[in-house]
Amino acid sequence: MKKVVDLTEGNLFKKILIFALPIMASGMLQLFYNAADLIVCGKFGTEHAIAAVSSTTALINLLVNSFVGLSVGSNALMARSLGEKNNEKGNRIAYTSLIIALVGGVLVGSFGFIFCRKFLEWMGTTSDVIDLSTEYLRIYFLGTPFSFLFNFGAALLRGTGDSRRPSIALFLSGGFNIGLNLLLVAVFNMDVEGVAIATIASQLISAAIVWFIIFTKRTHFFTFEFKNIKFYFNEAKEIFIIGLPVALQAATFSISNILIQSSVNSLGTDVVSGNGAANSIEGFIFVAMDSIGQATLAFTSAAYGAKKKENIKTIFKYSIVHVLLIYLAVSGLILIFRKPLLSLYLSNPEALIYGEGKLVIFATTYITCGIMNITANSIRGMNHSITPMVVVLTTVCGTRILWIYTLFKLEYFHNLNGLSWSYPVSWILAIIVDLIFFIIFYKYLKFNKEEAVSELEPSTI
Repeated sequence: MKKVVDLTEGNLFKKILIFALPIMASGMLQLFYNAADLIVCGKFGTEHAIAAVSSTTALINLLVNSFVGLSVGSNALMARSLGEKNNEKGNRIAYTSLIIALVGGVLVGSFGFIFCRKFLEWMGTTSDVIDLSTEYLRIYFLGTPFSFLFNFGAALLRGTGDSRRPSIALFLSGGFNIGLNLLLVAVFNMDVEGVAIATIASQLISAAIVWFIIFTKRTHFFTFEFKNIKFYFNEAKEIFIIGLPVALQAATFSISNILIQSSVNSLGTDVVSGNGAANSIEGFIFVAMDSIGQATLAFTSAAYGAKKKENIKTIFKYSIVHVLLIYLAVSGLILIFRKPLLSLYLSNPEALIYGEGKLVIFATTYITCGIMNITANSIRGMNHSITPMVVVLTTVCGTRILWIYTLFKLEYFHNLNGLSWSYPVSWILAIIVDLIFFIIFYKYLKFNKEEAVSELEPSTI
């Protein structure tokens, strides 16, 4: 068994970066594989294949990624248990997380399989792509349990400081995904169904690798025994207290994005294709910065568990520096090479113009999203999970919904660029409010010898 990674001592500036880099690599690999789906569709699929796959993203985020937000609870609790050096609690968190992942994956997958076409109709998906989108989604949702298992397993490992091996699992499964994509679509002409089959096969592989590591006791902190698998209600409650607000936040985020996707759909198929390609590319900026956000949550939770208040402020400052440097590097490259990057996805000149316009807006303003995530995860790490959820609901989602029903109705804003500006405006508002709460919670955070407590209740705002 490897030595436990200490998230509370040593050079935290260096440790945060070392912890984040494998997460960043795995996120970028995952995006690269998703991008490969779109590129294969664009080069070898039918005319509307790329628009069909692109139009499903918001719905997948709502039904799958929202629930996966619960894994944040597993990650934070495992890191806190590590800070407290309570490996028995770590064991209970692992068993409970496995059951949540399995049950949740089956329920969400079944629901998505049955109702995906109805959702696509509500989103105003155009008639020339809705059949292909439905076919893609019904196959995709069959793999939902594998997606949940990987994310919860990876969250447990990262909570112990192990961000490297989940990344290796994604690297291996993603390589398989690309190969199978090319085989099914380019060789066997399977179109979007081939892309979906390759996706769920890669999800199965990544989940199998992560849980093999856990099952064979090759973890840093907790010990997994088959005979002790049991649902622990206290640990489940704690996972939901931290993770449910994140899941609800992600769900509300996704609902606002569905409204935005519906607005994009109303602008035509070329806009949908350009928007999908731009989203795929700007995702690389997001996952690069989000890796620092995940590190912030793990390190802050560990500092909270170890009752080291000063570490929390230090982690916050270091994370801001890291996210700024990473943003400048990644967004700079994307801005320079935006045209050839978009050309990998698109051949239609009109779609290229739409994609480039959105990409420029996002690449020049995305730092605000990174700072928002750092601040929100710092608050979560201090055991206040409801506050950042409410902030997102009122500032980010509220702003975007209001934007759609007001400014987007005006001629000047009734285009993809006008819609895209709702994102940075909402992020800036969230930063302002989150910073106020971070300062308040940090100021009143006090520890005694027995347990970490705050003068403000975790459920207050």
